[in-house]
Amino acid sequence: MLPCTAPPVPLVVGAGIAAALVLAGCSTGDATRAPTGTEASASAPPATPTPTRTRTRTPTVSDADRAAVTGALAALEHEYDATVGVVATDTTTGDTVSYRGDRRFGYASTIKVFAAAQFLRTVRGHARDARVHWTVDDVAAAGHSPVTGAHVADGLTLAQLAEAAVRQSDNTALNVVLEHIGGPASLGAALRDLGDRTTEVVHDEPALNMIEPGSTEDTTTAAASTASLARVLDGRTLGPADTALLEAWMSGNATGDTLVRAGAPTGWTVADKSGGAGGIRDDVALVTRPDGDPIVISVLTTRNQPGTPYDDALVAETAHAVLGAFAAAR
Repeated sequence: MLPCTAPPVPLVVGAGIAAALVLAGCSTGDATRAPTGTEASASAPPATPTPTRTRTRTPTVSDADRAAVTGALAALEHEYDATVGVVATDTTTGDTVSYRGDRRFGYASTIKVFAAAQFLRTVRGHARDARVHWTVDDVAAAGHSPVTGAHVADGLTLAQLAEAAVRQSDNTALNVVLEHIGGPASLGAALRDLGDRTTEVVHDEPALNMIEPGSTEDTTTAAASTASLARVLDGRTLGPADTALLEAWMSGNATGDTLVRAGAPTGWTVADKSGGAGGIRDDVALVTRPDGDPIVISVLTTRNQPGTPYDDALVAETAHAVLGAFAAAR
């Protein structure tokens, strides 16, 4: 596990969605349901995606609210003996709240949403309906595979596997999808193509969860993750239909109810992808306010002591503090 001893850092504000993307560099799940169809020195070149919405106004999260978030997150780190990285961006205004935004964390299963996005971006038409098979040994080696474990005999289509990877965090599904889009190296190249020079995609499941101390393999930052998620959901990277499909898969995520969704204000909707392994617990999400304005957020956490299991409440409380600042600004 990566060292987690950096002192609290102040929040920063992006002047717009592109400012958040300048920061960019990008497990296992839980439930079962069959599918229906670096530290602060890390940086990256700017990317220039178009936000989903184009209306602009002056960023409205106040200095007082930012200070309150800084204090709240520092207190959570102390309470849980953990390190937190979070970046949340209002994609309408570009207003961004960040805490340890350039700190590296293992991304765990949050990478599955980016693999699914790349699948939708590159596999078209009837090719998505190709039925593929795997073995009992594949399932055993991958670990958490609630969907693919039940379909060894009959297999599933590639589209169903991409859905299972997002909705159920199915490890074998991710591995099969990765194989069909060119492997981890190809996914890493796709993220770089979107402007993410930070996320390092090296392994498939379950090895991607095993972060060696000091290694940057299979890690990302909250800034990179938020920027990349905003890019794949901008309506242009995938196109409107596939963007809606990916959002639907995320909205049906069976492993995220106790994470960002639990910390969001009442009436706000959350479409997310969770990840967790050992002391790592992450969630990346599209949060939509009742007025329709979207916020993209990445919450990445790790416990400081090796062997200490993650706690979902840390993610939920982090999201509550950060999203509460946006709610107060309304």
